[in-house]
Amino acid sequence: MNFAFLSNTSFLKAVPADASTPYAIAGIAWDGAVTNRPGARFGPRAIREASHMLCDAIHPHFDVTPLGTLGDAGDLPLPNTSLEGMRAAMMPLVAPLLRAHHMCWLGGDHSITLPLLRAYREWLGQPLAVIHFDAHCDTWQDHFGEPSGHGTWVYEAIQEGLVIPECFTQIGIRSSGERAAREYVREQGGLIFTGRDVRGLESPNQLAPLLTAIRERLQRHGQPPLYLTLDIDCLDPAYAPGTGTPEPGGMSSRQVLSILEELADLPFVGMDCVEVSPPYDHAELSSQAAASFVWTYLCGQIAQLRVAKKQLS
Repeated sequence: MNFAFLSNTSFLKAVPADASTPYAIAGIAWDGAVTNRPGARFGPRAIREASHMLCDAIHPHFDVTPLGTLGDAGDLPLPNTSLEGMRAAMMPLVAPLLRAHHMCWLGGDHSITLPLLRAYREWLGQPLAVIHFDAHCDTWQDHFGEPSGHGTWVYEAIQEGLVIPECFTQIGIRSSGERAAREYVREQGGLIFTGRDVRGLESPNQLAPLLTAIRERLQRHGQPPLYLTLDIDCLDPAYAPGTGTPEPGGMSSRQVLSILEELADLPFVGMDCVEVSPPYDHAELSSQAAASFVWTYLCGQIAQLRVAKKQLS
């Protein structure tokens, strides 16, 4: 019997990551680039704790569990002195994990995604496609007078050639901002599905135009490696109050889960879940949602691997 409330510090109470665990979790406990409410440095701990309520962790849609193939690598030991100092220290820690595991990263604020994309670009030797759930476009060219932050990483990633602009998809965008920033991804050739665009669309059938558009883009570009970055503030604050910059009018947990489940067969190489800020959470709503999203992503990847093995046998 494995009681949910018994103390454990790993995601799903998984074993420590090692050569026997093809999938792994790692935390990036950094929030030094937030523009409003801090606290996302405590996100990895809260998401792990929330994941313990998944009990035996068998997914009801995919009918698989990550347990047995998943390890937890703990939190990366990073300095809290400066953004560039953190990013420089992160790179050599990330590289060996990428070579050993299919990684899920627990943030931390959204500034962590830029160095992760740099690491994936270097490892894979090619730019990535990206699916980006967020309330905010994160395409600002400066960060309130500073050169970089959690609201600039999309602009920087496109400028640095880390991603394929035509295969960059944003979902849930709805925050205020100047048109040049809001439309930047679209003007670079990518896709934007705003919060307004997806209102009322929850089932796979209702979301079919969005799902088809993403699939067609990837198909036209030769199915490039795909990265998922999920800012918890893509959700309406009713579903995720524990975040630094909540924006009313957001997505539901049902919408995000439908999209993750329906796109599980795409060529994902990793994901992050960021901006969970436990000090502003209520009843663990935000961390529960984040844990469920990461778990669903992992189960989708494991299910697809099982299908591929059956086809080869």
